[in-house]
Amino acid sequence: MLPKNRIPHFILLFISLTWFSCSTNKNTFTKRDVKKSEKLIGLHFANKDIDTLYPYLKRNRSGFDSLRKYPLGHDVFPAIRFDPTPFGFSMPEQQTGTVWNIPDNVEIPEPYDLLAFYTIPQLASLIKNQKITSTELTKFFLARLKKYQPALQCSISITDSLALAQAKKADEEIKNGKYRGILHGIPYGTKDLMAVPGYPTTWGAAPYKDQMINETATVVKKLEDAGAVLVAKLVSGALARGDVWFNGKTKNPWDTTQGASGSSAGSGSATSAGLVPFALGTETLGSITSPSTRNGVTGLRPTYGRVSRHGVMSLSWSMDKVGPLGRNAEDCAIVFEAIQGKDKNDLTTIDLPFGVDWKKEIKNLRVAYLKKDIEKDTTETGENLRNALKSLKELGIEPTAVEMPEDVPYRGFDIILRAEAGTFFDELVRSGGVDVMVEQDQRSRANSLRQSRFIPAVEYLQANRQRQVLIQKMQDLMKDYDVLISPTFGNDQLLATNLTGHPVIAVPTGLDKKNHPTSMTFVGNLYDEASILLLAKAFQDATSFDELHPPGYID
Repeated sequence: MLPKNRIPHFILLFISLTWFSCSTNKNTFTKRDVKKSEKLIGLHFANKDIDTLYPYLKRNRSGFDSLRKYPLGHDVFPAIRFDPTPFGFSMPEQQTGTVWNIPDNVEIPEPYDLLAFYTIPQLASLIKNQKITSTELTKFFLARLKKYQPALQCSISITDSLALAQAKKADEEIKNGKYRGILHGIPYGTKDLMAVPGYPTTWGAAPYKDQMINETATVVKKLEDAGAVLVAKLVSGALARGDVWFNGKTKNPWDTTQGASGSSAGSGSATSAGLVPFALGTETLGSITSPSTRNGVTGLRPTYGRVSRHGVMSLSWSMDKVGPLGRNAEDCAIVFEAIQGKDKNDLTTIDLPFGVDWKKEIKNLRVAYLKKDIEKDTTETGENLRNALKSLKELGIEPTAVEMPEDVPYRGFDIILRAEAGTFFDELVRSGGVDVMVEQDQRSRANSLRQSRFIPAVEYLQANRQRQVLIQKMQDLMKDYDVLISPTFGNDQLLATNLTGHPVIAVPTGLDKKNHPTSMTFVGNLYDEASILLLAKAFQDATSFDELHPPGYID
């Protein structure tokens, strides 16, 4: 509860509005400026009320100026933290650890370039059985990154020296009998929102293209501890928006006239084209799901708070998640197990074990589906999803028809993301650095950051109250089910689950007539990634959509 003497929140709006609206002196404002600001917030105050307000507004403006004299580091979270747990929620039972099957009968393929599309277990088999060294595999992927970078524009930094040093270490350890596990010696890429010492962390944006952050993101450190080899920092759309970065536009390997979608554009494109076996991405409002779909790979967005964001650029403290993009659900599960867990440097993380029992009978999963949303999609995407449902029914799944929560102000929730992003990038806007970003149109991140200054604190908090209502409604929907099957786009699921923190996995369902990939989404209960991974793997074992790869990337 706020102290009784706390200044009303609408005063904060007037201060921010007058900051931008003064026409003669940017450091002063008049009562007339306050009066003009009323229309932007849909309120009206009598002249006598404005006379009373005016001294407070000037005093608060002085307070704002005082706060701005104390710089804040990028790693400082607000004292108010988001908790996705609804009333009446019971933590799902967790399995500790997963048994990963590393096959013994994997051979070097012919042609050799098919190696680019091997899964993590296949590559692990070659390395563990010393049919290939990590150094050889690393050089192979480094060469592919350099070869296809001009066409795909998917990487920002190719980390040759670091990768070769890590691969050499992996080879020495494996030779000496110190095998760390299934990721040991496996190359990968990470979205360039994640800090890696010695390399720029550009956030995909011109104002930060030379930024060096001398720390290692927790997720990168965890993969290093697992023995994985970092070969590239991959494109993030500028400040985690879209697929345009300061040097170009990342392309979809299936159709290079298309962008790769974003903002984990480089992670989606590079994984799809076989330039890395897997990659890390981030999602606030679709940035793993969308590039996974566009590029035809599998992408896991974990529960909010399952994976540390220490050393990762913030866009929305209460919505950001880190997750893997891979060849299939099993690959995503392998990577997720390695990166999840409590981190003392990220207070939003939770101490909870993770594991998947692949022998569990999927017929025992309680599955629902958004029947109306799926049936109303008359496109080839909808047709592919309905065919996927038939495949699941052949596996013994009998889903129950349900609908997304109604009477929810879905369109108003964007306030939360924009307000938090505007706060993180406050100095960028006030300094004018936002003006050098490549995109400056209405849908650009630059424009979004500028307009965030006009969001009242009251409306931000009201949106979060409505968010709590949505959390409870999603709990009412999901409490009787383990998995909810949904279209990836075209309904409210993507927005809703990003707000509530539920985990999802985007699963390829084939190609449309233009040979563009399509997908469906499995939604799980909070902290129950295991169920959606189990069903996704079963679907992929029974079909071959996850084995498709874009033509033209094998010599």
